[in-house]
Formats: sequence, structure tokens, C-alpha cells
Amino acid sequence: MMKIRKTWGLIKFTLLLIAFLFTTPVLLSAKTVKDQLGRTVAVPDNPQRIVSLAPSITEIVFALGKGDLLKGVTQFSDYPEEAKTIHRVGSYVNLNLEKIVVLKPDLCIAVKDGNPRSVVERLESLNIPVYAVDPRNLESVMETFLEVGGLINASENATKIVINMRARITKVESLVRTADDAPRVFYQIGISPIVSAGTNTFIHELIEMAGGKNLAKGPVPYPRFSREKVISLVPEVFIITSMAGVEVHEKVKAEWQRWDTLPAIKNNRIYFVDSNVFDRPGPRLVDGLEILVKIIHPEFFVTINNRGGR
Repeated sequence: MMKIRKTWGLIKFTLLLIAFLFTTPVLLSAKTVKDQLGRTVAVPDNPQRIVSLAPSITEIVFALGKGDLLKGVTQFSDYPEEAKTIHRVGSYVNLNLEKIVVLKPDLCIAVKDGNPRSVVERLESLNIPVYAVDPRNLESVMETFLEVGGLINASENATKIVINMRARITKVESLVRTADDAPRVFYQIGISPIVSAGTNTFIHELIEMAGGKNLAKGPVPYPRFSREKVISLVPEVFIITSMAGVEVHEKVKAEWQRWDTLPAIKNNRIYFVDSNVFDRPGPRLVDGLEILVKIIHPEFFVTINNRGGR
């Protein structure tokens, strides 16, 4: 049975290769670049049919004003609203090779973490260029904007976006420098099991930049916690991210409120936030930073609100 499956898979790929070669125009004008993995990639000078292989890439391309070039996106590419109308090519961890090829892309943009290497290699064997990015922090997200902007002839927009992002980050940093303390923050990802974010994550960077102390700090990117362990950490601010509805949120909040001696519960500092804003390495990460600084250090904004500001 296994042999039959492998043979059928080879036949499908061969047919796919033949169809692609007979229906896709040869790139006449291309440039050679190095992607963020150090790979040399020949990409078209003026790409017109882009397939995004991750939701964060979709958001970046739209932010650059080039959403009309996207012919395919992954399953959870749901922002901005227009992204929902574009053809799906599977999830970013389970890409559908056939669906990608049928769209005749002249450029695919991939991410190192999540996209299967085998699919990328097969796309390249079909002479479909795949440019891979690997953003690890806010700085490399901004570098990704500039690189993708250069690829799709949106360098001017990319530069403007990065300047804006840097200005907003600087403003948060200047606020945080005046803080008297760094509240102890526990950031819960999802409902069950209890998972948080370790040191080598976007969430950790955002918490620290927003003037908080990440209680899950450590070498494990996404460690699991028992409820007893969380309680022993004595969080002063409790943040939960989930795609569940309001009813589920209220239920989870009620469960944590049983431990009313915890500072976060006693002072009513338990919050729900949109996970997509915090875990996608794209333009909304700075929105996430601004949300966190308002949650962790609300004292910075009391005076502004009292004066009629936002």
C-alpha cells in the first residue's frame, strides 16, 4: 500500500510538472537576491502573481499597498478583510502544492518556521521562486518589510511604514523609562492547557518593551504551566489570548477569580486580547506593543484621558 501511494504521488507530481511547464510563461526579466535564510533566489523584477505562504506575509503585502498582487494565501489569512476573498492554498504548515501551482505564481513568499521545506523544494523544482523570511523580533520584522517592499516594488511604502513603526516604538520606550516598577505579567496563550511565552518569542519582547516582567521567561519558547504554578508566581497582571467567544472568556475569568488573593485578581487586572495581533510577525505587532503598555502601565494614560485626550 505504501509503495502504491508513493508511486501515485510521483505520478501526480510529474503531471503537475508537465502542466506547469506548458501553461506558465518563462520569466524574461529577473534579479538575483539572497533571502533571510541566506539562499540565492532568482525573482522577477516586477512580480504580478504572488502566493503568500503565511498570514503574516499576507498582512505585510497588504500593508505595503500591494494586496491586488496576491493570488493565493493560507487558511488563516483573515486580515485585512479583503484577504478573506483570496484563494486558499492550505494552512501554512500543511500547504497544498497542487493549489499553489494552479495559481501560476511568479513569486511565493515563505516563512522559515511552519512552511514545510519539502513543499518549498518542490515549488523551486518547478521554477517557482520562493523567497523565505525569518523574523525573530520587532527589528527583523521591520527589516522584512523593507526586503519584501524591495521585492514587490513597494520600497517607498515600506520605508514610510518602518519610520512610523520606529517612531511608535520610541514613544513607548520613552514612556517606560519613566516607570517606577515593572509589574509581574503572566501571559496565557489559549484556554487549555495553560501555555505561556518564553524568552525567545515576540510576546516576551513586547511584554518587556511595554515595561512588564514576563513570568514565563526562560529557554522554552512556549512552556506549559499548572494552575498551582501560575498562582505561585503571584502575577500582578494577567493577560489571556484566545479566539474563543465572550462566553468562554467569562468562564475562564471566573475560574481565575477564585484565587482572589492574587494581585492581578484582587486589583481586577485580568485582560483578554486578540492573539493574531501578538503572534504574527507583521505590521500589527506595534499595535500589540501599544495595547500592552496601556494594560501594564495604565497610569501613563490617566492624565491624558482626564485632559480629554485618547
